[in-house]
Amino acid sequence: DITYIRLLEEFIYLAVVLDAFSRRAIGWALEGTLEAKLTMAALALERRRPAAGLVHHSDRGVQYASRDYVAWLEAPQIRISMSRRGNPWDNATCESFMKTLKCEEVYRSEYRNLAEARARIGEFLEEVYNQKRLHSSLGYCPPTEFERRQSSPLILGTAVPQEAL
Repeated sequence: DITYIRLLEEFIYLAVVLDAFSRRAIGWALEGTLEAKLTMAALALERRRPAAGLVHHSDRGVQYASRDYVAWLEAPQIRISMSRRGNPWDNATCESFMKTLKCEEVYRSEYRNLAEARARIGEFLEEVYNQKRLHSSLGYCPPTEFERRQSSPLILGTAVPQEAL
């Protein structure tokens, strides 16, 4: 999803890609434009290439329907899903994330410029939201901890011995 963030004298835009399973922010970009390059940057092309079988869900924004964006998703056979027209509930997980981001970071800060906003929001996403923030839907684990537990042979919902953590 995309949201705007107010600087002292202008607006900038944040695009975020969330993993719906773990709630982890897996890609994000902050720019002064709403062009498709914003959402392409959030896919973090240089850091990872997703495998086939994934589903990518977004709203119906033109950035997500752009030729380059769609081609990047289709290359590894990622299934494309878009919200129904005028239905914000289809993208509720990301909308909830944006509210959390704004309430816990953006509304508490005053960013002078894009570079400062990028540094501070990046720190929040990578170090607070992904690493420390507890999620009730994840059994009160932060996203990275939840992913780590899922990659182990332990089953979610079972008691996890402290030494296993």
